[in-house]
Amino acid sequence: MDADLRALKERLAEITDLAKAGGVLAWDQKVTMPPGGHPARAEALATISRIGHQKFTDDEVGRLLERLRPLEESLDYDSDDASLIRVTRRDWEKQRRVPTELRVELTRAAALGNRVWIEARAANDFASFLPALERNLELKRRYVECFEWDDSPYTPLLDDFEPHMKTSEVTEVFGTVRPVLAELVREAPEIDASFLHQDYPVDAQKRFYERILATLGLEEGSYRLDPTVHPFCTSFSRRDVRMTTRFESGLDGLWSTLHEAGHGHYAHGISPSLERTPLATSPSLGLNESQSRTWENLVGRSRPFWLHWYEPLQSTFSAQLGDVDFETFLAAVNRAEPGLIRVEADETTYSLHIILRFELEQRLIEGSLEPKDLPEAWNAGMADLLGVEVPDDTHGVLQDIHWSQGGIGYFPTYALGNVISLQIWAAVREAIPDLDAQMEAGELHGLAAWLRDNLYSLGRKLTPKETIGRLTGAPTIDPQPYLAYLGEKLAAQPAGV
Repeated sequence: MDADLRALKERLAEITDLAKAGGVLAWDQKVTMPPGGHPARAEALATISRIGHQKFTDDEVGRLLERLRPLEESLDYDSDDASLIRVTRRDWEKQRRVPTELRVELTRAAALGNRVWIEARAANDFASFLPALERNLELKRRYVECFEWDDSPYTPLLDDFEPHMKTSEVTEVFGTVRPVLAELVREAPEIDASFLHQDYPVDAQKRFYERILATLGLEEGSYRLDPTVHPFCTSFSRRDVRMTTRFESGLDGLWSTLHEAGHGHYAHGISPSLERTPLATSPSLGLNESQSRTWENLVGRSRPFWLHWYEPLQSTFSAQLGDVDFETFLAAVNRAEPGLIRVEADETTYSLHIILRFELEQRLIEGSLEPKDLPEAWNAGMADLLGVEVPDDTHGVLQDIHWSQGGIGYFPTYALGNVISLQIWAAVREAIPDLDAQMEAGELHGLAAWLRDNLYSLGRKLTPKETIGRLTGAPTIDPQPYLAYLGEKLAAQPAGV
């Protein structure tokens, strides 16, 4: 049995290495690759996808997993080895349903669609993006047909990002969140935040963001920050974390950087014993997003954080912020103000952006919305949910990268992450009673260490609900702490600032 376990780990390490190699190629594609490299890069990624899928779905992996059942049952449920066998079995059974050629085509279409999207977004040309979108949707529908579901054809896609969760469960959470957020937005005071959207020199932004990153508890030499069209974070080991941001929209890049640092923290904090296995990631993107939203919002928009950092920020950008007092700045970064762009949205309106995308994705997969009609549906949804008029597709349906890469099912995890972040934050507050004082002193290592020890280090050993339950005592996604937090914050906002 020990030999079988070693054999399984060796196979999984090889497969993980292949996936990481593909990840490096995908990171390079989005950050440094010249535009002409896209066709060849798509083929390289497709080849890696083919080899990885064939190696993972091989019959021998199934035989090893079957022979290891007695060992799994003899070990503690959350031990590294029992978790590895259990999680790998679920992944293997799921991926066995997907033909290798379909997996390859999904990868190829995602890689090719990325460049099409970049050019279409820059040109405000949805028509040029439509064929790539239609191709990705066709492949995703074929993917859905590989599975059984009992509530919605969207569920197999959601499960790729939020394992064990059904579409109906997300609908229930969003049904609670949507009306409350809409009311909060309607009643929120108007606050002048124009100073956040002035011209902030890019070089100075980058230096300041890197200055903050150095205090967040990430080990020096384990990460880097680069510019890109659409911010993201990926990692190739716990000591090779790649964060990206953009500097084109005033100071929004600051919170984008903190957001990606939250993802980076999760990757950086995973136990070394889980590396080169399927467990070396988060249980779900909802949990991963909960941490990006924690560092972006619960830390990065808080009074204690800015009591430490506002003076350095103001000194760095004296031309833009020299006449802006602390309270005015704090009110602006915590305002609720409907806008066009999701990645620049405030805490309150952000989840409304996600609910729109969730609803549109379901209609696209079910076939009740044709891809060619997506801009019209998008614009109508933005008017309904946020009361804003979309001026063009660049600021509307073309703003996000996800559909160009076939990432259907991803969007709900952002709003779920918002909800989960407040559930976990309550546990953090109880465990670190002087957290505000630490943040005011510019000390974030204690927070980073607690989250690492109690959440990040677990990797994917437990299901999302089991992970939430271990931290909070309640293994369900509860939107009430999130809604209470936003309500209290907006109630305290000064009017007419």
